[in-house]
Amino acid sequence: MASTSIDVASLHAALDAARNSKELSWRQLAGVLDLSPSTLSRLANGYTPDATAFTSMVTWLNIAAENFIKSENQEEREEPDLVASLAPLLRARKDLKPQDVDHLEELISSAVRRFHNDRPARER
Repeated sequence: MASTSIDVASLHAALDAARNSKELSWRQLAGVLDLSPSTLSRLANGYTPDATAFTSMVTWLNIAAENFIKSENQEEREEPDLVASLAPLLRARKDLKPQDVDHLEELISSAVRRFHNDRPARER
């Protein structure tokens, strides 16, 4: 069985984005999550949270835990298309109109094409 672990960097980035959108400090977020501020500080430094903290974080984010699980052979697999991965999430949002989703998909597609074209050929 492949070894799996928590993608701490992705979890921290998701918490940071959600925290910023709700205009919370890290200390306030720790209070909301009923965790110690040091737990979030350790996460920022790359340490894996315990199961209780991880559950609290993904529940607050309202993102499935498996989105933050990585396996040892993940680097070998080709990444799925970004827009295809995001489309169901965007379309499930009740606060976005269909034309808003179309616009976001177009913006993201354009950015991905730009990033791809700006990379040297050997990195593609």
